[in-house]
Amino acid sequence: MRNVIFFAICAGCFIGLTVFAQNTSPTRATVGQPAPDFTLTGGDGKTHSLSDYKGKFIVLEWTNPNCPFVHKFYDSGTMQNLQKEETAKGVVWLRINSGAPGHDGYQTVADVVSYEQANHVASTETLLDPDGTAGHLFGSRNTPTMFVIDPKGTLIYAGGIDDKPSPDPADIATAKNYVTAALDEAMAGKPVSVPVSRPYGCSVKYATN
Repeated sequence: MRNVIFFAICAGCFIGLTVFAQNTSPTRATVGQPAPDFTLTGGDGKTHSLSDYKGKFIVLEWTNPNCPFVHKFYDSGTMQNLQKEETAKGVVWLRINSGAPGHDGYQTVADVVSYEQANHVASTETLLDPDGTAGHLFGSRNTPTMFVIDPKGTLIYAGGIDDKPSPDPADIATAKNYVTAALDEAMAGKPVSVPVSRPYGCSVKYATN
């Protein structure tokens, strides 16, 4: 069974519902299965593979610096605070930009360094995916879309960051954050109560979809 994607268009935004169902292909991300590996260039100019961090909890955050839904979390400092809180617990937090050259939100290594400094980003690393390899592997369609991987390398959460599909920062306070919930439950040895949720935000600007 393949992942099924539903789309909804609203003014200035894109909302997609991806059902991360069991997939016959072992190379595509499926909740409950080993996360597919990838290797990308980081903002430090070095290459980073997902498998480098096996043995730790990992958060993947798909991002676009120009997306209003991303601005919601960075302008308010919410995303940076989440990054600080979770990395302090030993979580590896990887931001991924799959924007293609010539498309909105595309960044070079120099752009990433400047953005991280200006926005006080506290992730482990920002990775550049200009050809969309990692984005397509994980079926990421929106920014932000979030994934959580456990120390065994199993994908345990995929979807939106929370249950408030809005670009308004005022909604953060009353939202249920699925990422922190998944991490807290998994770290406590409990099953993740919401392993898949509806992703929302701007569309990932791939070279081809």
